[in-house]
Amino acid sequence: MRPILKSLLNRLTGLMKVIFFKRIRWAVLGLLVPLLMMGCVASVPEDINNVCNIFEQKSSWYKQAKRAEKSWGIPVSVLMATIHQESRYRSRAKPPRKKWLGFIPGFRPSSAYGYAQVLDSTWANYKKSSGNFGADRHKFKDAVDFVGWYHAQTVRKNGVKREDAYHLYLAYHEGRGGFSRGSYKSKPWLIKVAKKVSGKARNYRTQYNGCQKKLNKGWWPF
Repeated sequence: MRPILKSLLNRLTGLMKVIFFKRIRWAVLGLLVPLLMMGCVASVPEDINNVCNIFEQKSSWYKQAKRAEKSWGIPVSVLMATIHQESRYRSRAKPPRKKWLGFIPGFRPSSAYGYAQVLDSTWANYKKSSGNFGADRHKFKDAVDFVGWYHAQTVRKNGVKREDAYHLYLAYHEGRGGFSRGSYKSKPWLIKVAKKVSGKARNYRTQYNGCQKKLNKGWWPF
C-alpha cells in the first residue's frame, strides 16, 4: 500500500504545483494585459491649446494634418480646432453615459467615437465615399482626414467658406441637412460652442503661421 500511497501523493503534489503555477500565470497576464492596452492608447499632447507644441510633440500628426489639408482644401487650423472641440485629442473618446436617478450609469446618447466623435453610420459613409476602407476612428490620420472630407462636403453642398470654422462646425454638429434648415438657431449652447471653435481656429492659425516654416522642414508630402 505504501508505494501506492506514495505514488498518489506525488501525483497530488504535482497537480497542486500545476494549478498553483497556472493561477500565477493568469494573475500575471491579468496585470499585464491592461498595461499593454494602456500602452496602445495614443497619449494626449501636453499642451492642446498651442498647435505648434502639438505638432512638435506629435510630428506624425503634422504630416497627417497637412495631407488632409492637401486632399480636401480645409486649413490645418480648422481641422485641428474641430478635433480639439470633439475629443480634446483623446483617441478613444466617447460621449458620457446618461445617468438614471442622478447616479446610475445608463446608455450612451450616440455611437460617436474617436478623435472626431464620428457616428457609426457617418463613418461607414466616409469609408465608402473616400475609399479609405481600412480607416479607424481611433487613429489620428483617419480622423483628421474624415474631418477634412466632411468639411469639404459642407463647402461644396452648403456654400460655406473653407476657413469659416464657425459655420463648418455648426454643420459638423447638426449635419448638413439640419444646418440648411437652421436647426442650430434654437440651440444657444451650440452657437456658443461654435464660437469657441472659431476662436480656437483663429488662435491655431496665428500660432501655425509662426511655426509653419520650422515644421515644414520635416514634412514630406508623399
